[in-house]
Amino acid sequence: MHKVIVYSTPTCPWCHKAKEYFTKLGQPYKDVNVAEDEKAAQEMIDKSGQLGVPVIDIDGKIIVGFDQPEIDKALKK
Repeated sequence: MHKVIVYSTPTCPWCHKAKEYFTKLGQPYKDVNVAEDEKAAQEMIDKSGQLGVPVIDIDGKIIVGFDQPEIDKALKK
């Protein structure tokens, strides 16, 4: 299995789509709510240079937004 972190907020529809996609694939992930965790929000910005969510970290590869082809590539589907 891959190490997957999803930086998200509770109100972000694309964050929900990303998490639903990982669930559908059977890929475990860590959900990090950057709306509540200031340190995690800074970590997300440091990794991606982005303020928007979702930011997805798959084994150190950073994907900004719900980009299914990039997710599949990172997971080597």
